[in-house]
Amino acid sequence: MKKTNLLTLLIVIGLIGGVLFGQFVLFKTDPALRIGDEHWTKMTGDLILIRPLTLMVIPLVLVSVVVGVTRIGDPSKLGLLGGSTVLYYLVTMLIAVTIGAILVTNVEPGKGLGPDAAHQLKATGEAQYAANEQLQQAAERDSLGAAWMNILYQMVPQNIVSEASETRPLGVIVFALLLGLAIAAGGESTAAAARIFDALFEAIMRLVHWVIWLTPPGVFLLAAWTVGKIGLAELVSPLGKYMVTVLVGLAIHAFVVLPVVMTIFARRNPFKFMWQMRRALMTAFGTDSSSATLPVTIDAAENEGQCSKRASNFVLPLGATVNMDGTALYEAVAVVFLFQLYGIDLSFTELLIVIITATLAAVGAAGIPSAGLVTMVIVISAVNKSLGGTAELPMAAIGVIIGVDRILDMCRTTVNVWGDSVGAKIMTGLAPDEETPAAVPT
Repeated sequence: MKKTNLLTLLIVIGLIGGVLFGQFVLFKTDPALRIGDEHWTKMTGDLILIRPLTLMVIPLVLVSVVVGVTRIGDPSKLGLLGGSTVLYYLVTMLIAVTIGAILVTNVEPGKGLGPDAAHQLKATGEAQYAANEQLQQAAERDSLGAAWMNILYQMVPQNIVSEASETRPLGVIVFALLLGLAIAAGGESTAAAARIFDALFEAIMRLVHWVIWLTPPGVFLLAAWTVGKIGLAELVSPLGKYMVTVLVGLAIHAFVVLPVVMTIFARRNPFKFMWQMRRALMTAFGTDSSSATLPVTIDAAENEGQCSKRASNFVLPLGATVNMDGTALYEAVAVVFLFQLYGIDLSFTELLIVIITATLAAVGAAGIPSAGLVTMVIVISAVNKSLGGTAELPMAAIGVIIGVDRILDMCRTTVNVWGDSVGAKIMTGLAPDEETPAAVPT
């Protein structure tokens, strides 16, 4: 058995075993006895998988982007690649959030609940919100302008070392782009620097290969913790209809929209490519973090997915930072669901505001677990302002969906990584490696 197939099998066993262990061993029907964030499964999973993968992220982003830019060489080609990548990200996120808005307005998961069930959901949500300091801090700076200023400040950092230590990849990406351009423009005088970064990239990828073998036990523990904390019974709870709506939307985007886009622009079999990217997708599902999955995504894209190194090294680090198809779709469904739950009807204008702000807010969402909950504050605030004070959704309403967010976050993170991967495959046509022409069928 090939090492790749063996690793895939072990990851599948880890995921399935984790779900079963979480449901039948850890999960308790009494909410007071459910496991928390300090449970040994969560802490051990973070220790053996999340932390090693996260350790790789910033060095990998810096080196891979520099290598990608220096290999492209021609600034005009870089401009075409960069512009096409950003356009792809924005369009696919806009499509995703539109799918979510259409689904939630037609399914109406927030309506039809009995008064007792609705009251219980709201009361539980207020308690969950009150216990979440991160959401309360986000509510204090809820304007879209403040969020975008934060992104702009990250793009123009004062201290690149500080950005790296805080694991904020956007500033590192900008610095790496400029450094790569400088090395490429230097010609023969900076050729040694280009070779050094090439060698560093190969060394880091060797480290990634070692860390990847920690994935099976890591995803077992993290999946067990997630299911043990939430329980599969939530799928038939009062929030079940909301969860199914999100999952159906994610499935439509992942199995219909993105494959169609890839077929049109890359002219490759999207489902074969999805199978080739299975290690990255399963790691994304288990870790719940597109940033932590980035090392695996780059490795799988280059080695199994036959994406060019030029495209992978540029497109995937950027995508893990700004491309959040699944998050955008989820935010649209979640926000409209909460307005429905609180009896507030949204007009077509308000739905357009949800679509636009959810797309923009998803760009600013960090590639970490539950980042979508924080940026959701921006979407709710924008809709509240458009209502003109006639009826407003309290920020505490976000607490209603906190309890089931983790399992949905695992699914939307998988879609985020799948969207990045499709982008890398499409952009391989614009930036093929010299030794691997784009015309060679895969």
